[in-house]
Order: sequence, then C-alpha cells, then structure tokens
Amino acid sequence: MTQLPPPTRVGRPQAALANEYDDGPFTFRPATKDGHTATVAIQGPSGSGKTWTGLSVASGLAEGERFAVIDTERGAAALYVNDLGISFDTLPMRRYDPRDLQKALAAAAQAGYPVVMVDSLSPFWKGTDGTLDQVEKAKSKYGGNKFAGWKDGTPLQNEMIEALMSYPGHVVVTMRSYVDWVLESGQPANKGMRAEQRRGIEFEFGVAAEMDAGNRLRFIKSRCPAFRGLILDQPNGARDIAKPYLDWLREGAKEVDPTVWINAASAPDATPDSLLALYREVEAASALATPLLHPQTGKPISLGDLIKERGTALKAAS
Repeated sequence: MTQLPPPTRVGRPQAALANEYDDGPFTFRPATKDGHTATVAIQGPSGSGKTWTGLSVASGLAEGERFAVIDTERGAAALYVNDLGISFDTLPMRRYDPRDLQKALAAAAQAGYPVVMVDSLSPFWKGTDGTLDQVEKAKSKYGGNKFAGWKDGTPLQNEMIEALMSYPGHVVVTMRSYVDWVLESGQPANKGMRAEQRRGIEFEFGVAAEMDAGNRLRFIKSRCPAFRGLILDQPNGARDIAKPYLDWLREGAKEVDPTVWINAASAPDATPDSLLALYREVEAASALATPLLHPQTGKPISLGDLIKERGTALKAAS
C-alpha cells in the first residue's frame, strides 16, 4: 500500500489574500456629512487674481493655522505673504510628474497641515514631465502610437487626482485658463474659458470658480447652495468663500481625524481581522486614497494600500 506523504501547511496565495480587501461586500449606510472637507478650484487667465484669492481662501479654511502651498509658479504665492498678513509654508516644484504631486501631498499630510494649496495645478498636466509629457514619452512603447500612450498617462493622472481629493484636510487649487475656440460650420466659435488641465477637472471639486481680468469671480460649480449662481467682485476669500463653505460642511456633521486610521494601520497589536475591518471603515469614508508616507520606507503610499499591505503580510505569516 502506497504511503501518503505527511501533510504540509500551504499558505494562501497572495492574490487570494488581496481579494479579501478588493472583493468586499456592497453595504449601504446612512448618509452623513461627517468627515467631509472643502475642495476649491479657482481658474483664470494671468492677472485675474486667482493666486491672491486662493491664498485668502486657504487662510480662511486654516482658521489661523499655518497651511502648505505647493508652488509651481516660481514663488508667486510667497510675494503676497506680507500683503495678506497670513502664515504659510511653501514647497517649490520644478518638475511636474503627477507622482511628484502625490509625494508632496504625502509630505504635507505627514506634517499635519490642515490645508494644502496647489498653485497651480496646470503644470502637472501641461508642464515638464506632466501628464501630456508622460503620454508623449510612453508612445515609444507602443510603436509611436500616442493614443496608446494614454494607457500610461491616464492612470498617473487619475491617481494624482485621487490623492488630491483624499488629502486629510482642506484643498485649494488654482489653474490657468484660456479661451476655448472651436470650429463650427467652418467658423471659429468662442466656447468660454477652459482650465489648462484635463477636460472636466472642475467637476472633481466641491466648489469651482473662474476669475476674469477684472478680478470678478463667478462660481461655475458648487455643492454648497450658498454659491450657486453667485458672482463676486474682488472677493475676500476668507470671508466670502471659506467661512460659508465651512459653516455648511459643519452643519449637522462631526469631524473625522484620519490620523486615528493611520495609527491603527501601524499599531503593533493589529491583527489581520482588525486591519480588514479598518479597511472597510476607511473604504466607507471614501478615504482609501489618503496620501501618506510609509512608516518604514518613507515613500508615498495611500492609506488603503498601507492597510492592505500590512494585513496581507500578517495573514500570510500566520
């Protein structure tokens, strides 16, 4: 009679472990405004006042605390520090790979800035090493097919926007804009101002506005009812935008501190089950893309990926 070999313990494949996180149940929960933060986009041509107004909005959202400015405009924001009488720290950027913005956001989150402002977001689309540059570089992998190059460019752009929208604090961005001309029946037609970023980028933000050469601000999209259809002449960003936005967000809501999730993800007594439950909680709060720095490597990682990485490692080792 053939003797069977002794049983051996075989770990579950890594893919199966990861699926515990990726293939979770669809669960409906009561709707609340808990944990929602302000996301503001201001677009306009040169000289329209978007940097000045953006800084004023960011200061109002920070409520007296120092905030962070990710600067792609050669120090333009810093020129106004004395004029506005506000306190902020700047990070100058000279290359505009979307992954670099994710790193900057992770560093700002690690430092605990309550507000981050990107002045401006446009170079991460159109500047050196921006998304359009990444597509141009990638096309060589696909026989010079630029359309195929978007296989690389689109994920970079999407991940950058996810990190921006998931920042654990308030977000303000400025964007350059230009007149969008199209041909209709052989004749050029003015379709209004368009931001130098991915088409439709304004819909990612809770509030989006455009400014003109006369420093007038017009809201083009707003989830906050107070701004719908509103036009402001030379607005005071702190008073006219930040305060009513914060008042609306906080009405009937409680604040959520993302550091509680980050600490739980790194806790020494965490277990595979507790991390899976934590992942579901963060997922329900739409905070999986929250940018942070890896506690061991110091490299940028999303909160969801950190939880999944640790939970998968613990389960594989058990």
